[in-house]
Amino acid sequence: MSRTIGTVPTRRAATARGWWRGSEPPPAPARGDLVCRGIGVRVGERALVEDVSFTVPVGGWLTVVGPNGAGKTSLLRAVAGLAAHQGSASVGDAALETLHPAARARLVAFVPQHPVVPPGLRVFDYVLLGRTAHLRPLGAEGAHDLAVARRVLAALGLDGYAERLLSSLSGGERQRAVIGRALAQESPVLLLDEPTSGLDIAYQQDVLDLVNRLRREERLSVLSTMHDLTLAGAYADQLALLAEGRVVAIGPPSETLTEANLARITRARIRLLREGDTTVVVHLPPVAGAP
Repeated sequence: MSRTIGTVPTRRAATARGWWRGSEPPPAPARGDLVCRGIGVRVGERALVEDVSFTVPVGGWLTVVGPNGAGKTSLLRAVAGLAAHQGSASVGDAALETLHPAARARLVAFVPQHPVVPPGLRVFDYVLLGRTAHLRPLGAEGAHDLAVARRVLAALGLDGYAERLLSSLSGGERQRAVIGRALAQESPVLLLDEPTSGLDIAYQQDVLDLVNRLRREERLSVLSTMHDLTLAGAYADQLALLAEGRVVAIGPPSETLTEANLARITRARIRLLREGDTTVVVHLPPVAGAP
């Protein structure tokens, strides 16, 4: 006979009755384009982001580039609902500002530049945390949630690492696990803040190849920030060049990566070369005799 405390069943009793375990949340609104209009972020009197508007279509990839302090991370945090902001963000017909955090998380998954990695956590359990937005209050993961986590690990090539501690992974492996947690949310929009930060060249390509493959296969809308202009232009459909919180150019990489545009966001010595359809940004050495 089921044991209860007051009128609330214990976890064991509730599981036996079938309503505690598993994820059957209210359905999220249908996926659609990510549309941001007039996004602004302020801290006191200082404007970190001002009047930024863009659209990322289903299956599209927009990367925001700009110098340190340009407002890139603040913009992503606003879209993710983690920073107070002006303006609006929507996915399809769903206005993100009106949604409960759990409903918002079922539409938008955010991968921060410096994610918190809990000590002593297995890779499988970490990826499974992505199912939290789909669980009932006080609920536990069910068969569907476990299957989603296993599918994500297999897609990322991490199924052989499921029982390992997250802290034991290399930088590239850990970054894949962090992305895996976001993918386990099954959100149609993926936000990536500097996804290649701290990785060597090979791991940078691995991570971006993975995101590119998954956004095509899963029809994800990807919004990311990056510092490497060449990598940003090689993978994204659109680039938004940000300076002092404002967009100075937005469009396909072939149109935005110009010397005139880049001079508006950086004082670095650079030269642009073409390699097929990719614009390669070459850093130039100092001028001989210059101080």
